[in-house]
Amino acid sequence: MIKTSWTHPLDLHEIRSIIASSLGLQDHASCARVSKDWNESFTPLLYNSVVLSKYGPSLESVERNKHLIRCLSIQSSAYDKLSSTSARYEVICSILASSSLAILYLKCNSIGDDGAVALSEALKTNSTLTTLNLDYNSIGDKGAVALSEALKINSALITLNLDNNSIGDKGAVALSEALKINSTLTNLDLNHNWIEDNGAAALCEALKTNSALTTLNLMSNLFGDNGVVPLPEALKFNSTLTTLTLNKNPIGSNGAVVLAEALKTNSSLTTLTLLYNSIGHDGAVALSEALKTNSALTTLSLEYNPIGNSGAVVLSEVLKINSTLTTLNLNVTSIGDDGAVALSEALKTNSTLTTLNLQHNSIGDDIAVALSKALKTNSTLTTLNLSYNLIGDNGAVALSKALKTNSTLTTLNLLYNPIGPDGATALTETLKTNSTLTTLNL
Repeated sequence: MIKTSWTHPLDLHEIRSIIASSLGLQDHASCARVSKDWNESFTPLLYNSVVLSKYGPSLESVERNKHLIRCLSIQSSAYDKLSSTSARYEVICSILASSSLAILYLKCNSIGDDGAVALSEALKTNSTLTTLNLDYNSIGDKGAVALSEALKINSALITLNLDNNSIGDKGAVALSEALKINSTLTNLDLNHNWIEDNGAAALCEALKTNSALTTLNLMSNLFGDNGVVPLPEALKFNSTLTTLTLNKNPIGSNGAVVLAEALKTNSSLTTLTLLYNSIGHDGAVALSEALKTNSALTTLSLEYNPIGNSGAVVLSEVLKINSTLTTLNLNVTSIGDDGAVALSEALKTNSTLTTLNLQHNSIGDDIAVALSKALKTNSTLTTLNLSYNLIGDNGAVALSKALKTNSTLTTLNLLYNPIGPDGATALTETLKTNSTLTTLNL
């Protein structure tokens, strides 16, 4: 009689690994304690993504298993048992020395300049980290300079978030010098810092030679139109930057004129966000002229800029010609009746715009009627935001009639308008026959 051996499926590492992929963290921890073999199957997934906090795994266990960690988020409470800030930096740098860590979140860790310096030294030899989040860490120019030196050597980091710190011109200039050399960083977030004209200009100048950066966020700094002066020349040569955010910097219409010149020659920028930039009529005119020839920009956001009636009219004329813009955000821009009517006329012939945001523009029933007529012929718009306006029953009824023939609009936002029962009823009745609208906000 031949004896045959039988192996239980759970004795096979392959089977345990398949099971592990469907379990939660608590179950992983329980299974990892069964035996040494089970530990080897369940521990890797347990430590794949770790949140280090007061209530999470201990510093000791993280240190012991750091070779398994790919994504690590450290909360400030995790340092409660450490005796000094230097011990905190040692923990971070020790983990960063791991050969597998790819993502490190250190938001609100209060590491300051000294912590940034220590982290920078570790980055010089690290070859796996691709994302580093240092938001809200009181990092100033000293820390930014140190990180810049690391960026000149490091060839792995792709995303660096430094928003809500205290970086000024000196730090921005240092980062700009690093960008001239670095060839891997694609996303740099510097919003809510203290960068003025010199720092912003240096960063813009770096774009002339940098060939890796795709996203640059300079929102809520302290520069004006002089900070963007180098952009036209830089963007003539740059062919990688796709997203530029300059919100809440007082660049004014003069700055918009500079940006418009850049758009006339650049063929890579697809998203330009200009909220709260004090751009008026002249800036809108300049941007409109650029859009007549630009064939790359798909999203333009001008919210909270006083472009007025005339600014909206010139943008409307461009929409009749431009064939690439898909999203136009004009919330709180004082476009007035003339501007809104002009936009409605443009929608009758435009064949590329898919999203139009017009909230907070005092649009009443007459303008809603004009927009309704446009919707009867327009075949590309999918999202129309008319919230926080003055549309009543007559406007709502007109929009409901348009929806009976329109077959492309999927989202209509009419929140915070004085629409009464008659208008609401007309719109809801339309939903019985309209087969494309999926979202209606009243």
